[in-house]
Amino acid sequence: MIPPGARVLLRAAAVDFQNGPEGLVSLVRDAGADPFDGSLYVFRVKRADRIKIAWWDGSGPLRRHQVVL
Repeated sequence: MIPPGARVLLRAAAVDFQNGPEGLVSLVRDAGADPFDGSLYVFRVKRADRIKIAWWDGSGPLRRHQVVL
């Protein structure tokens, strides 16, 4: 469950969706953020018809969810 008040951060540049969890963590760290702080990190593909949402809920590995728009 996503906690109320969680920050949502959107990466404006397109991302290659072949990145696994480690690749998404690297992108978050490259931006100077902590991927394990409970924030939601939203990534999009070049055509902007799909997004991936990555977050850590504190209970295990980084979770990710893909959405087709």
